[in-house]
Amino acid sequence: MATLILEDGTTFKGRLFGANASVSGEVVFQTGMVGYPEALTDPSYRCQILTLTYPLQGNYGIPQDEEGDFGLSKWFESSKIHAAALIVGEISQNPSHWSSSMSLDQWLKEQGIPGLEGVDTRSLTKKIREKGTMLGKLVVDGMPEANVPFDNPDQRNLVKEVSMKEPLVFNPSGTVRITAVDCGIKYNQIRCLCQRGACVTVVPWDHPLDSTDFDGLFISNGPGDPQFCKETINNVRKVVCVDNPKPVFGICLGHQLLSLVIGAKTYKMKYGNRGHNQPCIHKGTDRCFITSQNHGFAVDPLTLPQGWDVLFTNANDQTSEGIPFNFVQFHPEHMAGPTDLVSLFDVFLDTVRDHKEGKSGKPVKQRLTEHLTYPGSPKPEDFIRPRKVLILGSGGLSIGQAGEFDYSGSQAIKALKEENIQTVLINPNIATVQTSKGLADKVYFLPLTPEYVTEVIKNERPDGVLLTFGGQTALNCGVELTKRGVLEKYAVRVLGTPVASIEMTEDRKIFVEKMEEINEHVAPSEAALSVEQAVAAAERLGYPVLVRSAFALGGLGSGFANNSEELTSLVTSAFAHTSQVLVDKSLKGWKEIEYEVVRDTYDNCITVCNMENIDPLGIHTGESIVVAPSQTLNDYEYNKLRDTAIKVIRHLGIVGECNIQYALNPESEQYYIIEVNARLSRSSALASKATGYPLAYVAAKLGLGIPLPVLNNSVTNQTTANFEPSLDYCVVKVPRWDLSKFLRVSTKIGSSMKSVGEVMAIGRSFEEAFQKALRMVDENCVGFDHTIKPVSDEELQTPTDKRIFVLAAALRAGYTVDRLYDLTKIDRWFLHKMKNIADHEKVLESYNQDESAMPLEVMRKAKQLGFSDKQIALAVQSTELAMRKLRHDWSILPVVKQIDTVAAEWPAQTNYLYLTYNGTESDLGFSEPHVMVIGSGVYRIGSSVEFDWCAVGCIMELRKV
Repeated sequence: MATLILEDGTTFKGRLFGANASVSGEVVFQTGMVGYPEALTDPSYRCQILTLTYPLQGNYGIPQDEEGDFGLSKWFESSKIHAAALIVGEISQNPSHWSSSMSLDQWLKEQGIPGLEGVDTRSLTKKIREKGTMLGKLVVDGMPEANVPFDNPDQRNLVKEVSMKEPLVFNPSGTVRITAVDCGIKYNQIRCLCQRGACVTVVPWDHPLDSTDFDGLFISNGPGDPQFCKETINNVRKVVCVDNPKPVFGICLGHQLLSLVIGAKTYKMKYGNRGHNQPCIHKGTDRCFITSQNHGFAVDPLTLPQGWDVLFTNANDQTSEGIPFNFVQFHPEHMAGPTDLVSLFDVFLDTVRDHKEGKSGKPVKQRLTEHLTYPGSPKPEDFIRPRKVLILGSGGLSIGQAGEFDYSGSQAIKALKEENIQTVLINPNIATVQTSKGLADKVYFLPLTPEYVTEVIKNERPDGVLLTFGGQTALNCGVELTKRGVLEKYAVRVLGTPVASIEMTEDRKIFVEKMEEINEHVAPSEAALSVEQAVAAAERLGYPVLVRSAFALGGLGSGFANNSEELTSLVTSAFAHTSQVLVDKSLKGWKEIEYEVVRDTYDNCITVCNMENIDPLGIHTGESIVVAPSQTLNDYEYNKLRDTAIKVIRHLGIVGECNIQYALNPESEQYYIIEVNARLSRSSALASKATGYPLAYVAAKLGLGIPLPVLNNSVTNQTTANFEPSLDYCVVKVPRWDLSKFLRVSTKIGSSMKSVGEVMAIGRSFEEAFQKALRMVDENCVGFDHTIKPVSDEELQTPTDKRIFVLAAALRAGYTVDRLYDLTKIDRWFLHKMKNIADHEKVLESYNQDESAMPLEVMRKAKQLGFSDKQIALAVQSTELAMRKLRHDWSILPVVKQIDTVAAEWPAQTNYLYLTYNGTESDLGFSEPHVMVIGSGVYRIGSSVEFDWCAVGCIMELRKV
């Protein structure tokens, strides 16, 4: 055990991992959800005790260090760990990734760096947010606290400690010469320069500079107070403050040093900006870009000399992020995080080449503005606001199209009403919130067919229509109305994603061609219009194949075929409700990953949430247990798929919200795009609730031509909606099936959807959220229960609606994780987490009939792993009441945490809450009297959206009271 002690006396106790050493430094937090190997080797973290806000760390292990391009490490940002210590919620003892060679714990031991787990990192982050960055010390139990003095890194020159001692040349055959001043340089900065054809000479921080030695000067990031780098400032001044200076590029500390060179001042920020989701607005285009940052000092824009101006501004805290010379505060090249502005390196090297060739060239500010201008961007004044908008609902509930479209439609109506736009809704489903009094101005209970919608258009004469808020029904109806020329005839403008873009995503052949245009790959697939064509396509692709219907919902009529007989029967039934079927090469066993993407008319683009299916590809997302954020992707995979999502959405011209699904090879970095849904989907409702980001509401506003950076984050009320949420908890979604209500129905699950509802559980460990979710799906279930189903290899291989309980029985029967992986292809990380639950159940059972002998820590761990009191009672053969009393006597109680979209970096104004046993303090108290409204739980046959309508009506009345 060890304790983190802050300078104000606050203490956080936890379990020691990594090296057995006591250290001190400055305590900072970082909100990125991936990228711990890159963060720890970033020299800017020198002498800092790094707190990661996402609680589950070490999931994908540490890769073997290997040499990549230009002799630089492929995986790390420098040759060693620079952070003084690491503070996390939970460290993974069983990492799972094809590139992993050791665990995070082993790596820290090897590097002599201590770590602390079991800490309420959210509570620590809030402390830093409110009090500012503090000094701290990690003291191992047994070591006298006085023996570890507080070490203030701001009082010494950290750059001198991390900078290299001798110059080094990379890519000697490069065509332009760049001198890079190493103030704590990260390998990827050198790589970005070399990849663009530069010969890079990296020199120590205090190396004298001579402009005849280089064509361009680069000044890197680094740790600490820039004021200590007097030698660097003087050396740079000699080559920059002259007539016709050579081009300069500074990043982070380099930006601060260049600002000091021209006479500006720097200051220490309250707690700095460290994370992967900092939004920066470019002055000149007003476009917003997501950047990675890691700095505790900033440039004071009010001290810039006359004639100088701020180039980029942080959209959250309004700090200066760059000035026109080509200095930026953020990391355009960041390893760990997005690289949306990595093209700044292209702008820099183009400027260098022009200067070298004696071309007068444009000023950097103009080059940047031209480079970042989106050519298709309309002028805001050209955007005519509609006065009356028609919203198409999703009609009666069906499998794959239920309450989530009531949610998206209601949000759209709310967004339009705020903008004083009249709303007309068509939805024949009476049991919905959106058709209730006080939402839409007019409601038509009519079928969602082109004929009826045409009549409403004739009667109401709206000047805008929303097609993407009513599921596949509304989308297909809108496409048909466009084809018939109805929308054009009555001058109804489609708001948000244009119909042409919708058709690109729905017609498989066009979609494949569009992806090839941008060099992205779709799983090998062929479209067929007859049974013969389908059989021929399968022969070319090779069995097994997946058959799917075009323009269909919830994987209707789809399935796997292992031979031509199975294929013929599948295709024949599919042609009953479609004119085109798709025959795909089977990627069964690959990981399925999904991203929710938002884009506005001005090409501002973000990914709001990424999700990973626990079940491998081959099982429809609606049938799978899904976890957010993804748990087993490393930084490269996470950001590669994110960048691809943005590239695809831009190419298709989608405006508003959509989702993209990928198949990712579990043994390499290879991936395929499965599909894009150019509308809100079932996953959008999950993503909105999982992150706190109101996707449907924002999508409706974007459809009106409002720029994304102008919208506020409705949870914090002070930051922009143009950002990517950071989660500091884990979300697990579990589907609900009601197959037992039907006779002779197959319980097998696959690519076609059968589930009627789903639940979402939140916790600060996977096990906690997972067991909570299993109990939410069925009130008779106690959790991950091994008594529900017997072990069956066949049921593990061929999934059914109860497979998760077969897994519990298999773990109980002694199946190894490797054997279960071979049978199920569920990632080993998830299987190890399930094994943790099964193992702890055995520990509990060892105290049966004598619960008084059970230690407090065994009870606490059970609650942190998501065990209910009833579940513990069954294991120790006692009663639920006795267990609850024991737990209360020991003061093992849950805490209340907020979902705030920003991992506690900013205060939350709205209360969107969950309970967890993995924490030490609640985010808020309940002092005044409250009324509790109890909803109906998961959708099932006979209880669905109508009870949502009841609960919403009740809450609205209570608010009035």
